[in-house]
This record gives sequence, structure tokens and C-alpha cells, in this order.
Amino acid sequence: MNNFVRILVILVIAGLVATETSAQTVIGNFGDWTVFKDSTGKNRACYIASEPKKETGKYKSRGDTYIMLTSRPAEKSRDVFELRAGYSYKKASEVAVRISNRVFTLFTDGGTAWAYDSKVDRALARAMIGGRDMLVTGYSSRGSKTVDTYSLTGFTAAYKAMNKACGLR
Repeated sequence: MNNFVRILVILVIAGLVATETSAQTVIGNFGDWTVFKDSTGKNRACYIASEPKKETGKYKSRGDTYIMLTSRPAEKSRDVFELRAGYSYKKASEVAVRISNRVFTLFTDGGTAWAYDSKVDRALARAMIGGRDMLVTGYSSRGSKTVDTYSLTGFTAAYKAMNKACGLR
């Protein structure tokens, strides 16, 4: 997981508007999840992330694959679910996320999948708290089906640590 943390920190640094006063820290590891905090002035961001435990599908190569759940209190943004597939999704396709007996549908943009709205983000977070694992099914731009399995072990503790780090209840 240390290599994953290093790669994720690099990706987050590249993806966020960073300033010289930015201070990113790893809050801790909780089971299969890692908690991060980025303090850039008043614009604090806290997020948790994990890699899949199992990746299935017919593909020649695949980039980094992970899920992040992000909260930005100053923007009143909470529990934003983001899935990085490690490949470009089929245009106008959707991704299915199954947790226990619930299925959530996400929209895709390039190699990323997002919830359609904040209500779905919050419902995903609640389902992840009570779940054991999460199956993610998507289709690449070449039509290849992938099914990734994420462990939810440690998610609840990571979620609580993320909220505490960002001053959320």
C-alpha cells in the first residue's frame, strides 16, 4: 500500500490547485483504506482512498485504479465519490457499483466515473459503511468489460477519521 499512497499523493497534488502553503498529510491507514488531508489556506480537503483487491477483464494494459471519497467543507461538498478506472470508459457509458444488495449507477467522463448527484454520493457512503465489499463493473472504450472488487474493510474507521480531520460530523 505504500507505493499506492505515494502514487495517490502525486495524483492528488497534480489534480488540486496547490500553493506553496499547501500541506498534504496522510492521516492514517484503516484496513484497506487510507485517509488524506490537504490544507490549502481555508480550502481544506479530506479524502479516503483504496485500490481494488481484484481486477478482472480482458485488457492489455491498465493504469492506476482506485476509488476516492472527498469532502471539502469550505465548498459545502461532502462524500464526493470518484472512481478512476485506469483506462478510458466507453463514450456515454455508465458504471454499476454493487454494495450488498444495492446497485448504484455512475456516469463516466474519460477514465473517471462519478455519481449523478450529491444524494447518490451520500447514499454510496452510507452503503459503504455497512458493506463488506464493493463490485464495480464498467466498459472500456474498446468494449472490454471489467469487474473490480474493492474491500470495505476499514472503511467505517477511515470515514470517521476523514470527517474528524475536516471537522465534519
